[in-house]
Amino acid sequence: MREMTKKIRQPIIAVLGHVDHGKTTLLDRIRRTKVAAKEAGGITQHIGATEVPIETVRTLAGPLIKLWKGEIKLPGLLFIDTPGHEAFTSLRARGGSLADLAVLIVDINEGFQPQTIESIEILRKNRTPFIVAANKIDRIKGWKVEEDEPFLVNIKKQDPRAQQELETKLWELIGKFYEMGFQANRFDRVQNFTRELAIVPISAKYGIGVPELLVLIAGLSQKYLEEQLKIEVEGPARGTILEVREELGLGTTIDVIVYDGTLRKDDTIVVGGKDKAIVTKIRALLKPKPLDEIRDPRFRFDQVDEVVAAAGIKIAAPGLEEALAGSPVIAARSEEEIEKAKEEILSQIQSVVINTGKVGVIVKADTLGSLEALSKELSEKNIPIRKADVGNISKTDVMEALSVKEEDEKYGVVLGFNVKVNEDAEEVAKAKGVPIFVGNIIYKLIEDYEAWVTEQEEKKKRELLKNVTFPGVIRLYPDERYVFRRSKPAIVGVEVLEGRIRPGVVLIKQNGEKVGVIKSIKNKNDFVQEAKKGDAVAVAIEGAIVGRHIQPGETLYVDLSKNDVILLAKQLKNELDETDIKALKMTAKVKAQQDPFWKAV
Repeated sequence: MREMTKKIRQPIIAVLGHVDHGKTTLLDRIRRTKVAAKEAGGITQHIGATEVPIETVRTLAGPLIKLWKGEIKLPGLLFIDTPGHEAFTSLRARGGSLADLAVLIVDINEGFQPQTIESIEILRKNRTPFIVAANKIDRIKGWKVEEDEPFLVNIKKQDPRAQQELETKLWELIGKFYEMGFQANRFDRVQNFTRELAIVPISAKYGIGVPELLVLIAGLSQKYLEEQLKIEVEGPARGTILEVREELGLGTTIDVIVYDGTLRKDDTIVVGGKDKAIVTKIRALLKPKPLDEIRDPRFRFDQVDEVVAAAGIKIAAPGLEEALAGSPVIAARSEEEIEKAKEEILSQIQSVVINTGKVGVIVKADTLGSLEALSKELSEKNIPIRKADVGNISKTDVMEALSVKEEDEKYGVVLGFNVKVNEDAEEVAKAKGVPIFVGNIIYKLIEDYEAWVTEQEEKKKRELLKNVTFPGVIRLYPDERYVFRRSKPAIVGVEVLEGRIRPGVVLIKQNGEKVGVIKSIKNKNDFVQEAKKGDAVAVAIEGAIVGRHIQPGETLYVDLSKNDVILLAKQLKNELDETDIKALKMTAKVKAQQDPFWKAV
């Protein structure tokens, strides 16, 4: 059997960063479009893919290409503009990165923000090499702007104050990366690109530093990823669904990144569906022109007969309504290949979509990749999952959380990443008191849930502390001078020997006989709600008569119920100090005279 032809494909470059730090603006500058200006609030709301031919890189980067020793052999660069981590937590290679390399954009003036940190963690977990674009240098006071100028040329035109401010901001960034375990430096000062992160100062808005960024992306991809970028040209295509969307006149289509092989019109493809593998035949392959944006309806798609990896492609085919974003796409050219692809896809989806039926949280996410990432994080934090699925939060999800709530309140919740809450689900959740947590930053979503759990536990503890009786042992002073009143109520001076006493507790004698209830506690001139070991206080005891029921010098014990002991041992163990434990043991001895239960305490 002859060996398949191999060639170097263009690397897949993901652009990540915090909201509004300039991800789409950078790609706009490269492709000269205005996607950012059209989007709500200038924020990327869908994933896009843009193909940048190597000729464009050469035009923009010009003479800088020569700085990279050797010829750039890549056919181009395929950029994925993503609002989060979907490209990384795709199901390719079981949760490995769909991207070969990433550009992390950080606003140099704002520094690290929540999604910056989340992006770095995702890159680290997936071991994806990345370059840092320190954006918005044009906002540094007094910065002189020259459009599309290389940074190393532009920096020489700045006055010393602007240069110093940039240097300070860069060192702050380098320090933050160091805290997260990365060695970083300005790109032209990096000694070893495999050990140090390269930071390229840029202005995405004006194109300053973009030439160096493109040269670095192309050069590093070729130098360090050449083997990874070799593909079997003639092999059936493999890819990942970025988005499932309705297109006028085409029905449901899927935006796909093809990362291996060749995809042909009329190929049979197998894709992941809600609870099955969907087998369908490609009706049309729609490819945006180079520098066009796959998601932009204004651009005309070209119908093509085939596409070779790596490429962004829109596929029109019947039966894609239940296709899942983040799932694999595998082309199959025989019955045997179809069956293999179905098995592979189903096993991958089933390992992400969870339905345990056990006590645990309900998890919903917008894509399989997001679902996998969120489920992994929850597992790492030992938060059990009852159900994890793709889609908006429905009434069924809330009802399922309600059934969990009846067994364990802290897990009777719904966590939703990048999804909406259906109206009827919201109504039921409010009526039944089922908490719903939604967000678009995984660790923030989990943090919010954990904070709620802590708050609920504290609330519960406060309630328990209010209602549980703590152990306490007191001794009446032997001197008659400390008998302030003999009855109705009896008021006597006592010393707390062990534990603590509070108003409302029942006191018992050495033989287990009940003598009365502490009505109030006075410490010098003030009434107090608690007295602890070593305190000398006056107590008013309702129902006791000094000389008949209690005697000066006598030791009395706070009466405890079995329920108190169980609560103290299980839920309030951390609230007990050494003296409480001693008081509990002394009281148990007294109670054991009449009830064997107390012998085990």
